[in-house]
Amino acid sequence: MFIDVRVGDQVTMRKKHPCGGFDWEVVRIGADIGLVCNTCQRKVMLPRGTFNKRVKKIHPRPNSEE
Repeated sequence: MFIDVRVGDQVTMRKKHPCGGFDWEVVRIGADIGLVCNTCQRKVMLPRGTFNKRVKKIHPRPNSEE
């Protein structure tokens, strides 16, 4: 299953981060997905397959032009 996600999108994950936050911002797209926690600003890289399993909801950025 392929999930269409773009840089700048906000995503909600199924499991919470140790800081307690569920919401992340996508900062990099490729074989790995780069995420920044909205609560503590920690940066993580997840393989695309792991990201696809853990994502719960995608909130596209409001000024998306495509």
